[in-house]
Amino acid sequence: MQQLSDEELITQSRGSGIAAASDPYLNELFSRHQRRVSLWCLRYAGNREDAADLAQEILARVWRNLDSYQGNSKFTTWLYMVCRNHCLNHVKAKSHEPDVMKEIVDIADTRGANTEEGLAREEHVRLARRWINDALDETERKVVRLHFGDGMAVDAITRLLGLKNPSGAKAHLVSARRKLQESARRWKARYESARKQ
Repeated sequence: MQQLSDEELITQSRGSGIAAASDPYLNELFSRHQRRVSLWCLRYAGNREDAADLAQEILARVWRNLDSYQGNSKFTTWLYMVCRNHCLNHVKAKSHEPDVMKEIVDIADTRGANTEEGLAREEHVRLARRWINDALDETERKVVRLHFGDGMAVDAITRLLGLKNPSGAKAHLVSARRKLQESARRWKARYESARKQ
């Protein structure tokens, strides 16, 4: 099967009548391109965790929509276009998300603020603490406090907490960022809804 081109694998799959989940032609096709898609995603995402998520989403999308591949171009060209479009949409969506971690650090610094600003910042700090306590697991809370509160480097946190996963504390920061952004989106939606009533 390795000597077959991508296009031949697709043709063989379409003619085999085998269910997609157990189709050896499709399994070969996807295993052949999984690493390439992951590397493409890494260029856009900038970190391995987001790249892995994107690659998984893209491969699932390609799997579901393989019937739309008409063979007018090489499969890799079509695959790259699907990957590129999905990654660009991800980057665009991410650019509109608030950087919650930066906001938490900014609002925690109340030095030099007048009384009214100081009170507003304290309210924001309380809200940020509530999000941290509600949304994050214990390890994520520790990593966030050590990194953003104490200014500790990611590799030092990894050693201090004895984290054994390959990405160490960075993986927990990525997960925490995602959860806090979701908390911020939910809070903003509730706030906007309450303002309209």
